[in-house]
Amino acid sequence: MKLTILGGGGFRVPLVYGALLADRAPGRVTHVTLHDLDAARLGAVARVLAEQAAASPGGTERPEAGGAPTVSHTTDLDEALRGADFVFSAIRVGGLEGRAADERVALDHGVLGQETVGAGGIAYGLRTVPVAVDIARRVARLAPDAWVINFTNPAGLVTEAMSRHLGDRVIGICDSPVGLGRRVARALGADPDRAWIDYVGLNHLGWLRGLRVAGRDELPRLLADPEALGSFEEGKLFGPEWLASLGAIPNEYLHYYYFNREAVRAYREAEQTRGAFLRDQQARFYEVMEQGHAPALATWDRTRAEREATYMAANREAAGAGERDASDLESGGYEQVALALMRAIARDERTTLILNVRNRTTLGALDEDAVIEVPCLVDASGAHPVSVDPLPGHATGLVCAVKAVEREVMNAADSGSRATAVKAFALHPLVDSVAVAHRLVDGYTTAHPGLAYLNRP
Repeated sequence: MKLTILGGGGFRVPLVYGALLADRAPGRVTHVTLHDLDAARLGAVARVLAEQAAASPGGTERPEAGGAPTVSHTTDLDEALRGADFVFSAIRVGGLEGRAADERVALDHGVLGQETVGAGGIAYGLRTVPVAVDIARRVARLAPDAWVINFTNPAGLVTEAMSRHLGDRVIGICDSPVGLGRRVARALGADPDRAWIDYVGLNHLGWLRGLRVAGRDELPRLLADPEALGSFEEGKLFGPEWLASLGAIPNEYLHYYYFNREAVRAYREAEQTRGAFLRDQQARFYEVMEQGHAPALATWDRTRAEREATYMAANREAAGAGERDASDLESGGYEQVALALMRAIARDERTTLILNVRNRTTLGALDEDAVIEVPCLVDASGAHPVSVDPLPGHATGLVCAVKAVEREVMNAADSGSRATAVKAFALHPLVDSVAVAHRLVDGYTTAHPGLAYLNRP
């Protein structure tokens, strides 16, 4: 089975390959094709993967006999897609330099510049949707039987844009709900692998509303215990009192909404933005790789540990949450979700995963084609959202508002209309000003040549 990874020179690709190395079952992935526009980054990641393979059990055997999947890499997109059974999309249009600019332009105008939330997420979406749509059209033409697993941010928005050309054969994944569910289960003293997580919303905009163990919802017990609520990441970010008031545990990204002023202030006061930190950190990593002397895998692993430890550092500082716990730094994130998804489809190993899929009739407040993030039953025919209870009014309002913004981003990307782009910014709850929206579009089109297409009225 062939897996193509778009964004194959990306820093997190070794996580995916590590998960593939641990998969010893029949019908496993035997060939991985990496695609990226940057040949030097492809070469660097290929070195890391080669060291991973050499250190794995059976790494010297043929892939068909249980050895490590073979790896090839190319800068030709069509070549990478041909013959693929699965396409894993993890591209970053504009690179980390683009992310850093997204953050800085927004903060210069007093609004949040996070990668997927608010003005930064809109700018990233406007850059990414045209590229993602082109990829979807190529997949439909060159690998019509392939399944696309999308991790490209903003994941829900990009998945919905691609679904207009691929239907249900594109599925979005994110590790945030999985991590949240595991932390809540541990706080309750439950086995995360035996718990049913009642989670619903949009990507980076969802709520855990229940956690069932042996058919019993244990979340009310947690919500009634301030000490236990304050023992894990979300409890530290939001505070036990607010979580008890909500009656649910929000995805960590909702901190940007519930504590927006504090988050913006923390980001503006930080020495550098998250995007700038990652840009500089990864530039050092790839520079070391290009020199060719340091052990590739060990260098990558040290860099990854630093990256994970500093995740959402500004938010934790604003909340007084302190350093991340060791349990929050464990592996088993999106790469495990991707592997479980591929297994379920390729081998008909039925499972339940929280995924980004078309709504159908799951949430009555949204139309059938709106991509939502919700538990799904997965089998050889794809991912099927399960029935969920309606969201409370405050959550429904936020979901509908942000989904409306995502639709305007897709409309702007399709039409090239500057006015529609302004509308997308102005309608977002974290921008709250038409005048600021105009200035944001001016700032982003100046910062990003890739947004020059927004030149129509």
